[in-house]
Amino acid sequence: MNIQSKSGKLAKRKQSLARPTRAQAEEAVRTLLLWAGEDVSREGLRDTPKRVVKSYEEFFKGYDEDPTEILSRTFEETDGYDEIVLLRDIRLESHCEHHMVPITGKAHVAYLPGTRVVGISKLARVVDAYAKRFQIQEKLTAQIANTIQEVLQPRGVAVVIEANHQCISTRGVHKPGVSMVTSHMLGEFRENPSTRRELLAMLQARSCTEF
Repeated sequence: MNIQSKSGKLAKRKQSLARPTRAQAEEAVRTLLLWAGEDVSREGLRDTPKRVVKSYEEFFKGYDEDPTEILSRTFEETDGYDEIVLLRDIRLESHCEHHMVPITGKAHVAYLPGTRVVGISKLARVVDAYAKRFQIQEKLTAQIANTIQEVLQPRGVAVVIEANHQCISTRGVHKPGVSMVTSHMLGEFRENPSTRRELLAMLQARSCTEF
């Protein structure tokens, strides 16, 4: 699927989903508060539905962003640079699609340029565009890598995510401090063991700020 068709599919999906009004969303929050046993008329909760809906606009702004468009502006003037480009420790904030509770952690995104490179802020924005949705970590990891591969067409892409899930720390088995690590590697990162080892060494290396 090319970039234009993927963007068109996203637009059609948005059109097919009838988004409730803000008033309906606020009423849904009131219903949940009532179900929890609260008095929605008390002072501390009177404006909570409005605040929750406003926060949801920030938490889930990724639904209104097109990751392929974010990566569309690239540069060819690299003076032949063809080594690994790695953006490490990208702050990640998402929400579990199963329990609607936070996922927090960091993403590491790397690629081996073909003929084009992209501004590093765009890599962080692609992470956010997919993270600011209801997610499972495995899908999130693959979406980021697959989109970079599709748009930039590099010789390889690697995405590694380390995250904590409140669905395991604050409910269910109640295991705080547990982190989940996922990776999705394409091209030379998958096929060439030495390239993969080089990436892992870069991820394990101390940052310049620690010297």
